[in-house]
Amino acid sequence: MPRISKPCLVLVTSLALAACTSPDQVARLSDPKAGFSDVSTPARAILNKDTVMLMSAADIEANAERVHALVHGKTIDADTAVQVALLNNRGLQSAYARLGVSSADVWQSIMQPNPVASIGVFEIGGDGLNGYGSLEGMIAFNLLAAFTQPDRTRQAELRFTQTQLQAVEETLRVAVETRRAWIEAVSAFETAGLIRQAQETADAGSELAARLGDTGYLNKAEQAREHAFHAELSGQRAKARLDADLAKESLTRQLGLWGSDVDYYVPNALPHLPARVADRSDIESQALRNRVDLAIAKLELQALAQARGMTNATRFVSDLELIVGAETERENDGGGVESETNPQLEVEFAIPIFDSGKARMKKAEASYMIAAHDLAQRAVNVRSEARSAHAAHVGSHRIARHYRDAVLPLRKTIEEEALLSYNGMITSTFELLSDTRERMNSNLTEAEARRDFWLADANLLAAIHGGGAALGDGGGSAEVAGDAGAGH
Repeated sequence: MPRISKPCLVLVTSLALAACTSPDQVARLSDPKAGFSDVSTPARAILNKDTVMLMSAADIEANAERVHALVHGKTIDADTAVQVALLNNRGLQSAYARLGVSSADVWQSIMQPNPVASIGVFEIGGDGLNGYGSLEGMIAFNLLAAFTQPDRTRQAELRFTQTQLQAVEETLRVAVETRRAWIEAVSAFETAGLIRQAQETADAGSELAARLGDTGYLNKAEQAREHAFHAELSGQRAKARLDADLAKESLTRQLGLWGSDVDYYVPNALPHLPARVADRSDIESQALRNRVDLAIAKLELQALAQARGMTNATRFVSDLELIVGAETERENDGGGVESETNPQLEVEFAIPIFDSGKARMKKAEASYMIAAHDLAQRAVNVRSEARSAHAAHVGSHRIARHYRDAVLPLRKTIEEEALLSYNGMITSTFELLSDTRERMNSNLTEAEARRDFWLADANLLAAIHGGGAALGDGGGSAEVAGDAGAGH
């Protein structure tokens, strides 16, 4: 039987020990939910909502029952909508499942590549009685992998941390987009209620115009004017209903609902404005300190710096293997069999004659500079987004408050005075209807301004913590709804 010399045995043993991993490491990385606690904890601290990682059919079924209890036949507020999305959005679950891939990469990095064993039997010359034979056994170890294992593990750990932060960012994105979708849907139904009230006034004006036309009191042009307003408003109401249905459907997609779970409702109107909004003079520093996407970019720069160091360390030796083994030779000369066993030790490596590794170093350095410039630009953008989001938050609150406290009371006073004048037969019916229509338009404008504030409030979270574009488009026009009511 082949024997391996003591020096070779010591070297093989040391390599085998280097390939060992601790049970704690394996237990941490082999957990199906490895890394999820580092996602759910910051997400809960920011959003004050639960997150789940669904890894089995039983988990999915139990979660579906929880979601059904939250939405079926219920009128959901913004917080409930966000909670349902965090539980039920399958795109978010996909981001969580990527944690398993990344943790497996770390697990793989802490283990050395398997050695390659080879055994050969050779017969040289002779007729079986006279001749030579040899038995060779070899085990090849990848020395470069052994020497670079700590660096590769650090790289994998960095990528794992990046994946966790990306999962946190995706959680924030789903939360922010769900809140926006809820605001748009509720705003649509609120606007629809105001359009319906305006149409009731238009119905009265159109009917009155028809009666006065029959008596000859109102000419055809004035009749047509009232009828046209009524017809246009009917078209606006139909469009508003369609837009409202689409807005709610967009929210439903964000919540990940289907089947009977789509039978939920939204409120008739958005919440009232808060009395005041906080003046965040340190908004930039908050964003730089808390933005998840900025933390991901910093980790990317750190990973590329480590990769550049590894490339520099291995630029001259890109392939290095240690081969240990033994060869037993047997000679049969007819008078007896003699055998001799000799140990073997080989080192194989690529000779850097043509590729000195400079090209790989140039690529690593260029990649590092790309990430460095991207990080600097992202920091500039984060500062700007934070300032813009804060300005929109404060400004939209001021505008909505102006319509609520100044414009609407004036319109109400005008309508009340017009009604008194009408009762005193000072003004005509059409003047009263005109003032009522103007008030309805002001109500629509105030509702739109209030929607813009709540969208800006949602965008402020994204500006400070991440999770999507910090600034939205401010929503659509005032005609974005169907009939009001929580039954939609």
